[in-house]
Amino acid sequence: MRSHYCGQLNETLVDQEVTLCGWVHRRRDHGGVIFLDMRDRDGIAQVVVDPDTQDAFATADRARSEFVLRIHGRIRLRPEGTQNPNMPTGMIEVLAKQVEVLNTAATPPFQLDEHGKVGEEVRLKHRYIDLRRPEMIDKLRLRSRITHSVRAYLESQGFLDIETPILTRATPEGARDYLVPSRTHEGHFFALPQSPQLFKQLLMVAGLDRYYQIAKCFRDEDLRADRQPEFTQIDLEASFVDEDAIMGITERMIRQLFQEVLEVDLPEFPRMPYAEAMQRYGSDKPDLRIPLELVDVDDLMKDVDFKVFSGPANADDGRVAALKVSGGAKLTRKEIDEYTRFVGIYGAKGLAWIKVNERAKGLEGLQSPIVKFMDGIIETLLDRVGAEDGDIIFFGADKTRIVNEAIGALRVRLGEDLDLYTRAWAPLWVVDFPMFEADDAGRLSALHHPFTAPSCSPEALKADPASALSRAYDMVLNGTELGGGSIRIHDQGMQRTVFEVLGIGEAEAEEKFGFLLDALRFGAPPHGGLAFGLDRLVMLMTGARTIREVIAFPKTQSAADLMTDAPGEVSADQLKELNIRLRQKAKVTTGDE
Repeated sequence: MRSHYCGQLNETLVDQEVTLCGWVHRRRDHGGVIFLDMRDRDGIAQVVVDPDTQDAFATADRARSEFVLRIHGRIRLRPEGTQNPNMPTGMIEVLAKQVEVLNTAATPPFQLDEHGKVGEEVRLKHRYIDLRRPEMIDKLRLRSRITHSVRAYLESQGFLDIETPILTRATPEGARDYLVPSRTHEGHFFALPQSPQLFKQLLMVAGLDRYYQIAKCFRDEDLRADRQPEFTQIDLEASFVDEDAIMGITERMIRQLFQEVLEVDLPEFPRMPYAEAMQRYGSDKPDLRIPLELVDVDDLMKDVDFKVFSGPANADDGRVAALKVSGGAKLTRKEIDEYTRFVGIYGAKGLAWIKVNERAKGLEGLQSPIVKFMDGIIETLLDRVGAEDGDIIFFGADKTRIVNEAIGALRVRLGEDLDLYTRAWAPLWVVDFPMFEADDAGRLSALHHPFTAPSCSPEALKADPASALSRAYDMVLNGTELGGGSIRIHDQGMQRTVFEVLGIGEAEAEEKFGFLLDALRFGAPPHGGLAFGLDRLVMLMTGARTIREVIAFPKTQSAADLMTDAPGEVSADQLKELNIRLRQKAKVTTGDE
């Protein structure tokens, strides 16, 4: 129905006749001449309709915003003074000969060029309108280029694209499963996969050697800007590899991807142990663009007459850390109070601070409610954090976990608010993760998942599981975890030892993972892999603020689809087929009833 896309038109086509199809982006009537900005997936072209072409003019005269048109005409240069060098098609226009209305359109719920004034709920309710915006089309186009580049690279490295099941069984992987009732097996349920983890390991046992998949995954968890109930992974697994091999393959893939799609040469990917990342940045996904670091000052605070500091400094699970912000003394009390409220989100009970106005004056040159407790250690403290005139020092003092989360988040917030970024891209490998983490009751759980190989023997693992490290690795970019993976357990004995440490007995292990344990008996090769969050990757590469902006049809933060009104109720007949009966909600009555 068309000869060209609107965005393809340029000066090389002058005097040629073209046929365009698209939507009316804007209509203007200038002294009897009608101008139509025609929009399609590739861009916008200006169409001029003169009164001389009576039929075309009459049709254009009744066209309105978002009408679907087919236009035939001749390309000509725009008159001098009307050219628009900021548009790819800004040097030419189409003089229409024929205008055909393919479909009319109701007035859209919002103007495409005024979407910023519209709430996200309205945009998601009418997502098919929102997706017409060039900005959204560009994001999805770039997403398509990313997946194409990834596929091409992995195919060149010998990886096979293999699909794994969507309907599977529930396995404990760290989040709640989405369950699907079975009509043919009464009282039984499928689960939607949180990841293809078990299946890709079985593919390695099967001898496929190298697997990849652009995989849909599902997790029923609390949402935020970089989470969705259904999301997409670039999933891969390989046999007869170690950590260096997997990290090398995937690092080269990301480097090539950024060069092909963004023409960006990423800097060196340094490696940092998990313990170092937590100590210096309070996070296992630190944003290295921000030149702020946490500095331990526990030893200085053990004997101060300030229990807020001395208590955590003397506790086994406590930490007192300082965060120096160069030039931060200019922060107002109102701004500091706002940061205090911010760290409270992470469990911090407060936020102590010291402004360094004139260091040479000692305590008199410092401004802070806590400086009176620092006599005798202040010079050592200032030297340790490298404080100079005009700086501010923030302190976190509490359980180590709370200090890391609160001051680590404050570090990122300050970097954003004060624009402290030193470079555009900062990749990082975080390695040497603990094998397990303990809850407040001391119960152990796998930090990643229970199929991650430890870096020690089964005997050492059982003897001191809390100190065991795993053969896991995470790729981090600009403070976002792009992907994580590990070398897997390929030995049945080691796998049973991990289950034992986690308190998973033989009966439970057989019930939940029997097929994997059985497969490990039949010659499983050493193998490992990694899974990238495709949505997060596209979010970073497009500069979007949330992954909802780079998913065609996302859910809200309450896991709802406003466009289709999902989740929704189902009929009684459907429930009966599935042998499900809903519990009736209790009736709410008033005291007069």
